[in-house]
Amino acid sequence: MLETKEQYKQLGISEEVYAFGEKIEQKLKERFQKVDEVAEFNQLKVIQAMQERRVSEACFNYASGYGYNDLGRDTLEEVYASVFHTEASLVRPQITCGTHALALALSANLRPGDELLSPAGKPYDTLEEVIGIRESKGSLAEYGISYRQVDLLPNGTFDYEKIEKAITEKTKLVTIQRSKGYQTRPSFSVTQIGELISFVKKIKPDVICMVDNCYGEFVETIEPSDVGADMVVGSLIKNPGGGLAPIGGYIAGKNECIENCAYRLTSPGLGKEVGASLGVMQSFYQGLFLSPTVVSGALKGAIFAANIYEQLGFPVIPNGSESRHDIIQAVEFGTPEGVIAFCQGIQAAAPVDSYVTPEPWAMPGYDSDVIMAAGAFVQGSSIELSADGPIKPPYAVYFQGGLTWTHAKLGILMSLEKLVQAGLVKLS
Repeated sequence: MLETKEQYKQLGISEEVYAFGEKIEQKLKERFQKVDEVAEFNQLKVIQAMQERRVSEACFNYASGYGYNDLGRDTLEEVYASVFHTEASLVRPQITCGTHALALALSANLRPGDELLSPAGKPYDTLEEVIGIRESKGSLAEYGISYRQVDLLPNGTFDYEKIEKAITEKTKLVTIQRSKGYQTRPSFSVTQIGELISFVKKIKPDVICMVDNCYGEFVETIEPSDVGADMVVGSLIKNPGGGLAPIGGYIAGKNECIENCAYRLTSPGLGKEVGASLGVMQSFYQGLFLSPTVVSGALKGAIFAANIYEQLGFPVIPNGSESRHDIIQAVEFGTPEGVIAFCQGIQAAAPVDSYVTPEPWAMPGYDSDVIMAAGAFVQGSSIELSADGPIKPPYAVYFQGGLTWTHAKLGILMSLEKLVQAGLVKLS
């Protein structure tokens, strides 16, 4: 039987890179134990929700056509509401991705003349066209919905003084992006988000607070809906799908907000009553069940990456010792070559399409060329091992995912191997 070290060698990891990684990993045992404790708490929370909502084998039955009385779909939405401690939820394969879920939540709850406020600065790139910051057909701006943002302070925290001034009678909805996106700011903790929501609600109690929860689910023991968010929004091919959901998104929150979303997703007068699950329910349930453990593996990979590249002198966000609030790890290389080599290493470690060499390209929805590495079982699934980044200063790469800690570890070691081979990093 081959030793583990030899198996890594056969996969392309040199002894030098393997030894460097082992030294880093040995220092992280206590940190990894804390990650496992959070996963245990969240695993029990999910199981309790499934038991309370009486999930049964019948929930996995195939439903087609209009989807009236789809037991699996309706029960799953009750489970999500229980997990996120909300009044209702909308969990559908008809929600195609995270951007779609966010666009749905915004367009369903904003009307012409309303104003959308982002107190966390610039939103994720793909939302720029949804809002109308970049011109696009069907944007909120085309429907007479205005937008205002308050940039973060230099230290990455909320500028409460300017936020208070920015809230007006027209402010209908406040959107808070939990994760950093393609920025090098810190991601926000649930506690920080709760403090912001409390501040906003004191100024304007009837404002809707929506949190883009992508990449953040099950990283902590509480969610933004536990600290006052009216809606939390995310993608099922990220954390809550556990790597098994083939498509889908969710919105969990107050009854009125979710009802508005359902009518916008389907049709006025139909709402949640239609939308067949088309045989994906078992994947949705089982993915949610596995999600806390899958997220813990991704978190370990992110922590490992932070410590590896921090040790080598690269700026990393979060740093190697900071608390984690999402599964994304940013590494600034300062050059396009560093970003490209890193992504090529992640691709080379994949179980699918490992022989493919990723290159930057003009991806729709972005304002610069983007390189993406993802040898995934589900296309674009960023809870699976993946990395991407825009080819523009500061030339940062964003690493996320890993259905298992072992695979995340291999991916990071392979990224380092590619950087060493390219002469961009020296280990001694």
